[in-house]
Amino acid sequence: MGWLVTGGAGYIGAHVVRAFQAAGIEATVLDDLSSGISSFVPDGVPVVRASLLDRAAVREALHGIDGVVHVAGFKYAGVSVQRPLHTYEQNVSAMVILLQEMLEAGVDKLVFSSSAATFGVPDVDLVTETTATRPESPYGESKLIGEWLLADVGRANGLQHTSLRYFNVVGSGTPELYDASPHNLFPLVFDALVNGRTPKIFGTDYDTPDGTCVRDYIHVSDLAEAHVAAAQRLAAGQEIEPIYNLGSGEGSSVRQIMDTIREVTGIDFEPELHPRRPGDPDRIVATGELAARDLGWQMRHTLQQMVASAWEARQKAGDSYPG
Repeated sequence: MGWLVTGGAGYIGAHVVRAFQAAGIEATVLDDLSSGISSFVPDGVPVVRASLLDRAAVREALHGIDGVVHVAGFKYAGVSVQRPLHTYEQNVSAMVILLQEMLEAGVDKLVFSSSAATFGVPDVDLVTETTATRPESPYGESKLIGEWLLADVGRANGLQHTSLRYFNVVGSGTPELYDASPHNLFPLVFDALVNGRTPKIFGTDYDTPDGTCVRDYIHVSDLAEAHVAAAQRLAAGQEIEPIYNLGSGEGSSVRQIMDTIREVTGIDFEPELHPRRPGDPDRIVATGELAARDLGWQMRHTLQQMVASAWEARQKAGDSYPG
């Protein structure tokens, strides 16, 4: 018996699998490898290579499973605006199939890797679990619908569940695992530096101490451990909140990120400064107080450690890095 990690060959999912291993809990991976990387899955971990839209494969993957950590999904908020139907198919239709097959298999525990994109652009500086949700992309909407589905199935069928919302995930827990997203800040900056280009900052006139946007950045290993802690709490039958924010409470600015990358990599550069992009708020930071209370959540890595681990993984990837 063990837990199924959907998207377990991806950047976040592979860290979740390793966190389960560290906790002495068996894990199985379901991943179609559309963005996941097979080598990210540790040796000996069973893998079902299939999409969540493949009902028969989901049924097979759930055999002998205690619970599910649902990480798989289409995660590109900006692209989701151009591909709304694809986003809903991957994030909503797939969730429906997963829940239906879980009910059929008698699997009644699910930890949902949700997103702070459910908040959209909040009108408060510090986001809590009760902050209004106003997603501004099909991606954010699809994550919020996923949370609604869990709540509805919980009421109707007794599903035990929780959803973890978070902002920017960075760093690496082991050099073999790297973030290959073409849309995330760290990979974009590293890719520019590796290829002799100058990283860019969009907007220097925000109402923040240094004029650049402030966001939450959390280390992927801290995030993975929170998912496992939530799974353990569900398995123990302990009371659990339906939503937890995983945030720093303070955040870091884009300028701070650039300065730290310059320091860690030893590559001297001055970012290109460009006008702000529409819709980017000055500051979005979440408090993780509820998660600290119930899941032992804390920021165990400094910004320098986040950058250093991410840079080490990027360098180790070398020619195998996508693109």
